Amino acid sequence: MTSALTRSFSVESSELRSAVISERQRQSLLKDSEKMSDPEPCRIKQEEAEGLIDLSEDVKVHPNVQTKMFLCPFCGKSYNRQDKFRKHQSTHTGEKPYKCSHCYKPFSQPEYLRKHERIHTGEKPYKCSHCDKRFSLLKTMKTHERIHTGEKPFTCTECGTSFSQLSHLNQHMRIHTGEKPHECDQCGKTFSRLPDLKKHLRVHTNEKPYSCSECGKSFMWQTSLKLHQKIHTGVREFDCLECGKTFITVGDLKRHQRIHTGEKPYVCSHCNQTFRHSGNLKSHEMIHAGEFHAVIIP
Repeated sequence: MTSALTRSFSVESSELRSAVISERQRQSLLKDSEKMSDPEPCRIKQEEAEGLIDLSEDVKVHPNVQTKMFLCPFCGKSYNRQDKFRKHQSTHTGEKPYKCSHCYKPFSQPEYLRKHERIHTGEKPYKCSHCDKRFSLLKTMKTHERIHTGEKPFTCTECGTSFSQLSHLNQHMRIHTGEKPHECDQCGKTFSRLPDLKKHLRVHTNEKPYSCSECGKSFMWQTSLKLHQKIHTGVREFDCLECGKTFITVGDLKRHQRIHTGEKPYVCSHCNQTFRHSGNLKSHEMIHAGEFHAVIIP
């Protein structure tokens, strides 16, 4: 009886040692897979791996021993599924086999192509749960919904200001860093935001994209158009508390209020004479320059 138990234990011990040795062999193969000349050097075939380790009920292998089967030769990342491994490989090879049938733009993954084609088809499968607005991308919809929820998950580490979008935070951070990466090729002036540079370029091109529907007058800035349109509508929403006079813009009101306060913020650099309006100062300084003589009321 004792002899039989001893033989049985010896057999089980031998099988276990065999399993351990086989596992070491497999680990060695995994490490050497990058050096293989096979067209798929990262792959250890499933049937070969199964032959290395006996996973029968008599031999128990710890779950941590189970090793992923596909190793990337470029970065060493491993995968247990071939489709995920193939998807990862395209990030290194630059392969883009999926082309848009409308504009022929190539993509590395079919899901990227499907998202892109919505630009052409106009498909917007994602609907905001708060309003009727629809979106072609789930990510864009989630960003939009923060308008309704007020969620601002991106916070500035310098001043604590929060933003609903990461891009807005990145733009804001340039206030603290002083970074102005966008430079005008006409005058060299720099800007922290690309939209600000595009607006500035109108100074050089004299582009005036905003036109008044009433008189056809054009403006460089949308704000200038809105102010101009008040001339046609007759809206004067800014009232002087001293005399009741009304004005179209808050700037006009502030300039008018200097009559009551006596404020003269513009000072001549030649004679220290002061003026209520910048235009009057400029005209006065032309006298010192000898360009013309005029009588100006300060």
